[in-house]
Amino acid sequence: MTKTLGELHKQAITELTGHTDSARLDVDLIIGHVLSIPRTAILTQDQMTLSTEEVLQIQELIKKRTQSYPVAYITGSRHFWDLELSVTEATLIPRPETELLVEMALSLFPEEQTTHLLDLGTGSGAIAIAIAHARPAWHVTACDNSPAALLVARNNAESYQLENIALINSDWFEAIPGTQKFDLILSNPPYIEKDDPHLKQGDIQYEPPSALCAGQDGLNDIRLLIPTAKKYLNSNGWLWLEHGFDQAQRVKDLFSEYHYTNIKQHIDLSGHIRITGGKLN
Repeated sequence: MTKTLGELHKQAITELTGHTDSARLDVDLIIGHVLSIPRTAILTQDQMTLSTEEVLQIQELIKKRTQSYPVAYITGSRHFWDLELSVTEATLIPRPETELLVEMALSLFPEEQTTHLLDLGTGSGAIAIAIAHARPAWHVTACDNSPAALLVARNNAESYQLENIALINSDWFEAIPGTQKFDLILSNPPYIEKDDPHLKQGDIQYEPPSALCAGQDGLNDIRLLIPTAKKYLNSNGWLWLEHGFDQAQRVKDLFSEYHYTNIKQHIDLSGHIRITGGKLN
C-alpha cells in the first residue's frame, strides 16, 4: 500500500476533523515527525511516494490522535518559549499560559545580576530551562518528586548545554536546605479540582494526575507553597505561582493572609488571570 504525501495528508486531515480543533496542524506535526521533514516540505513535496511502512505508521498515529492522545506525546516534543523540549507521559505538556511565568521572571531582575531562582515541580524543566537559557548569569535550581520527570528535564537541560541549572529530586521544599535562599521562587503546581470533569477529556486525560490535581478545590499545594516559600526567600524576594483561571481571588487572598507585599496578577492571552505573585519584605 503506497500513497503520495499529498494524498495521505488530505486523508489524515479528513479523519481528524471533528476530533480536534487543530486537525491540519496536528497532521502536519505527526507527518513531519514520522518522515523527519519540516512542515513546508509537506506542501512542496506532496507528490513524494511514501512506503507502506510510512503510511501505516502515520495512520496508526493519526488514529491515536482521534482518541485525544496528545500530539506532544506522539512526537515526543513541545515548543515552549524559544525552545524545543522533550516530553513524555511522565511530564505535563508545557502550555503557552505558563510562558507568563518565564516572562515575569525575566522582567524582575537585571540580566547581568547574579540571581538565584527555584522552580518547584519542574516536570519537563520548561520554566527552569527557558530562564537558565535566557539568563546565563543566573543560578537556577529545579526540583520534582518524580524521578521519571527529572530524567526528562535533565535530558532537556543537557540538550542546551546549560551549566547554570541544578536538578534535584524533592517533594516541594523537602530536599532544599533550610539555609538556602532564593531571590525568586516559581511554580506551576497542580491546581485542578479532583472531580473536575475536564480530567477525563482531551489531552489532559493522558497527563500525570499527580501533576494536575490538588484536593477538593484544587488549592492544596498552593496553600502549602505560599507560607513555606517565605522561609526560602531572600529579603525582597518574589514568589510567583500559576493557577486556574477561576482561582485568582482565592490565591490573592492567600498571599495577603501570609503578609506578602506588592501582590500582582497577570492575564493570559485569553484575558484570564493565570499567575499571581508577591514580595517578601
